[in-house]
Amino acid sequence: MPELLGSYLPIVIFVGVALLIGCALLVSPFLLAFKAPDDEKLSAYECGFDAFDDSRMKFDVRFYLVSILFIIFDLEVAFLFPWAATFGTVSWFGFWSMMVFLAILTIGFVYEWKKGALEWD
Repeated sequence: MPELLGSYLPIVIFVGVALLIGCALLVSPFLLAFKAPDDEKLSAYECGFDAFDDSRMKFDVRFYLVSILFIIFDLEVAFLFPWAATFGTVSWFGFWSMMVFLAILTIGFVYEWKKGALEWD
């Protein structure tokens, strides 16, 4: 029985070190961080407008357009990772199908660039 428990010792050590590092990373900002933020740091930055104003106010939709475009292209680029991991075993059909995918992705990016979807002016 002690041999069986001894075989789990590396796992216990790994979990212990992971918990120690995780707790240290959670506690250290409270101990080391600067505690007097200025007004600029406390201002709204995610949605593009102040969240405590009238809920019926007009807001700029360009922020949401850029964020949706980022999500779309970020998810499409995620398809490259499995392809790159198996690149040595992919046939010519797999290679050219990914080239077609990248060409469509590039055409979409050029189209949104020409339409001015990425401009913030």
